[in-house]
Amino acid sequence: MTETVDVDEELLSIGAFAARSRLSAKALRLYDRLGLLAPARVDADTGYRYYRADQVERARLVALLRQLDMPLARIAEVVDAGDGAAQARRLDAYWAGVEARHASRRTLAGYLRGRLSGRSLEMYGKFTVETVDVPEQVVITESRHILADELPAWIGASLGRLEEGARACGGVTGSPFVVYHSEVSVESDGPAEACVPVADAAAARAWAAERGRARGTTVRVEPAMRLARTRIAKAQVAHPQILAAFEAVEEWMRERGLTYAGPCREIYFADWDAAGPEDLVCDVAFPVTVAEAEPGVTAG
Repeated sequence: MTETVDVDEELLSIGAFAARSRLSAKALRLYDRLGLLAPARVDADTGYRYYRADQVERARLVALLRQLDMPLARIAEVVDAGDGAAQARRLDAYWAGVEARHASRRTLAGYLRGRLSGRSLEMYGKFTVETVDVPEQVVITESRHILADELPAWIGASLGRLEEGARACGGVTGSPFVVYHSEVSVESDGPAEACVPVADAAAARAWAAERGRARGTTVRVEPAMRLARTRIAKAQVAHPQILAAFEAVEEWMRERGLTYAGPCREIYFADWDAAGPEDLVCDVAFPVTVAEAEPGVTAG
């Protein structure tokens, strides 16, 4: 929206303003359309844009933020935040996310180097793989299509909601787990299914019916199965370290000719908040055909 200006106020043409603000006329037109930097006046007859001299600082701020590869929507949040301190806080929040993503990519690049050179197990530790039998369970669940960057927060929140709901279903009777019905990555969104075993099937069905379809909540019977699994420490649950654990189990299965009998899963058997980085907290597991399973050995 074009601003109201005093008719006696000196205005700069778009060319003069572009030169002073170090932005191109093309960029200024784009930022006008996006509401980032509206001209002070637009000539009704010619369509020429005019800017006030005191808009230069905002224009330069936009230009500098663009050099950080900040998305235009985030730039709008910064420049409209109010005073300089509020703008700085918005910038800090954005940059913290950039650094976190960069650190994650650096770790992934290191993992990939180890994987391509055949050293991933050496880099991320040896994994003891074994088979275990799991009885039939009634589980209450939440399912969601989700990308990898949202996954850790969603796992914690969804399992928390389900454990709270389990109080109305006779209580929790086993370790919470997450089933990956399809790959979850930066490009593939699963779905993933958070599951909590409960004692009372009838109460679980009533609980799920009361919640309706909120958050993809369901109740189902998880059949008895045999799992090929490896136990990992809290520090190894982070991406991409956990990928090495999944690969170790799959390699162990390939060596023994075992058949996949269902989607892979993560089983959280320990108190996550109380655990230290080296404490075992999670099973990385694949259901396997019962007739072919063998005793556990060390992979890698």
